[in-house]
Amino acid sequence: MINKKKFYINGKWVDPSKPNDFQVINPSNEEIFAIISLGYKEDTDLAVKSAKKAFVTWKETSKEERINLLEKLLEIYKKRFKEMAEAISMEMGAPIEWSTNVQTSSGQSHLEDFISRLKEFNFEKKFNEKSNNHIRYEPIGVCGLITPWNWPINQIALKVVPALATGCTMILKPSEIAPISGVLFAEMIDEAGFPPGVFNLVNGDGEGVGTQISSHSDIDMVSFTGSTRAGKLISKNAANTIKRVCLELGGKGANIVFADSYSNAVRDGIRNVMSNSGQSCDAPTRMLVEKSIYQKAIEEAVDEANKIKVDLASKKGDHIGPVVSKVQYDKIINLIKSGINEGATLATGGPELPNNLNKGYFIKPTIFSNVTNDMEISKKEIFGPVLSIIPFETEDEAIKITNDTEYGLGNYLQTEDHTKAKRVAKKLRSGTVYINGNGADSGTPFGGYRQSGNGREGGVWGLEEFLEVKTITGWN
Repeated sequence: MINKKKFYINGKWVDPSKPNDFQVINPSNEEIFAIISLGYKEDTDLAVKSAKKAFVTWKETSKEERINLLEKLLEIYKKRFKEMAEAISMEMGAPIEWSTNVQTSSGQSHLEDFISRLKEFNFEKKFNEKSNNHIRYEPIGVCGLITPWNWPINQIALKVVPALATGCTMILKPSEIAPISGVLFAEMIDEAGFPPGVFNLVNGDGEGVGTQISSHSDIDMVSFTGSTRAGKLISKNAANTIKRVCLELGGKGANIVFADSYSNAVRDGIRNVMSNSGQSCDAPTRMLVEKSIYQKAIEEAVDEANKIKVDLASKKGDHIGPVVSKVQYDKIINLIKSGINEGATLATGGPELPNNLNKGYFIKPTIFSNVTNDMEISKKEIFGPVLSIIPFETEDEAIKITNDTEYGLGNYLQTEDHTKAKRVAKKLRSGTVYINGNGADSGTPFGGYRQSGNGREGGVWGLEEFLEVKTITGWN
């Protein structure tokens, strides 16, 4: 049993103000594998006080000092890479090879990219050659960082690293469902030698520590990744103190497959949705297929989904693991049942456990055909290995269906006509559009339109989220 009951506050591992044990469940076997503590207001207040005190000196450190510490952190991360991969696999059910090659690698990639961006970033500049005005970028202050369970170290790195790089201090609250990766990252920061109070970790749930962070008068900014429902509550809590709020929320992305798409477009789309057991906010869970190839696409989609194995996260090989928790499992199963009740055709999968498993939160790759965009399975973020296939006739209809959602995080399109691809991409209302399976490069901005959030993470945009801009006149 892993014991991680202590919080990291002011450069020390400290006991919570009052005992409040929380059991962390391995979703592959439904067994307790770790114990953490959930914080109280006293713990949050102590962390905020430490961060506020540390900000006075940390904001004055040079860029070179911060780069040196981040490079130490990167070396420690590489040294403890395997530990991180194993932690993520146990806490959220990512198959160990996926946890290693994708989940844990993302943390290292973000660290490397932010170090590179920081080296090039100019915190002071002249407004223009004719002006005596001077522009200065300054750290916003004490930041509350609230991260999710589906991409734990990816989101921790996207928030903690730029906050450190820009001279901010912070309190991190990882998801209580998948907290071990966050504790491990705190151990790495401690080993790297960051000054006391610059980084603090308090575990807790959304109603407790999450609410305390978002409403705290001494926190200048909240950066949150999670559900749209929680994002709305955080925005309301933050409003009283007019703090900056950066939100990366839910999605219901579409994947437009035109008749002239490349040969494996449908199969690649299935693999994309089902990876991470469907637990990615920018997963294209609505596949829009041109009518002339609709039946063929359904056949290919079903064939590909049936090739995807479902198995324990600890096993090596190409497969998907469980979803993260009983709560998520029940939600997904209920939405699958609602799709059946609404009249969509269950092409493959369904609510039953995979044949080889009788324990754990496992869900079969599930595909619905004959879906309309007004069904619940088309509107709600299911956050599991479930895909709806919707037919369309014209380019304009595909664009209309894609944009007919409250979300706007990531959309995808497949066509060999690149002029059409660029034309359609410009009309899709989302923070990212992926053409023909091309991924986003490190350092490109990530974020959403509408109820998928506000602000951007990654690269220079990720640094700027944590900075205030000051104009000083009469500089020269």
